[in-house]
Amino acid sequence: MKRARQVRSGVLVRGRYQGEGIGLVDDKGRVAIPSSLRTTLAANAPKADGKTGGTVIVGPHQKSKCLVAYDQGYLDILAEQLDRREAEHTGPGGEFDYNIKRRAAAGEAVPFDGSGRFIMPAFPRFYASIGEHAFFYGVLDYIEIWDPATLIAEPDIADNVKAAARFHMMQKGLTL
Repeated sequence: MKRARQVRSGVLVRGRYQGEGIGLVDDKGRVAIPSSLRTTLAANAPKADGKTGGTVIVGPHQKSKCLVAYDQGYLDILAEQLDRREAEHTGPGGEFDYNIKRRAAAGEAVPFDGSGRFIMPAFPRFYASIGEHAFFYGVLDYIEIWDPATLIAEPDIADNVKAAARFHMMQKGLTL
């Protein structure tokens, strides 16, 4: 398996999430991460015992009605970004917008197996209106997980992403 983690100039480099796919969500919320994304996730978050699988953090997106999924290593990057944003939005008297961190802090770490299967946490799944199908899309630092119909209806989503969702649904014989 190609490792997504490398060391450059003494710094560990995380693999970037690229790829997409549709996952069937069962009645218990189990879904499989598409292999193109799972390979990077497993390399970024390997199990300590060397076995396949690992941990993925899943939570609501800060702005869109979808979920984000990422490895533990992204938490430090996210916290640093949020600290900078918080400092930039601190008003007179030292008050800042507490919602900046509240939006990003709602993640839950869940295990995934060697096939990429994990149980989608209930509240995030409810928040994103994810039913029987979940569309996964890698956006370099993390993975977005969408209800396909919600993604198609979202006006701010790039046409190529909508086309990818339609394509993968069509490949499975599903219509929106």
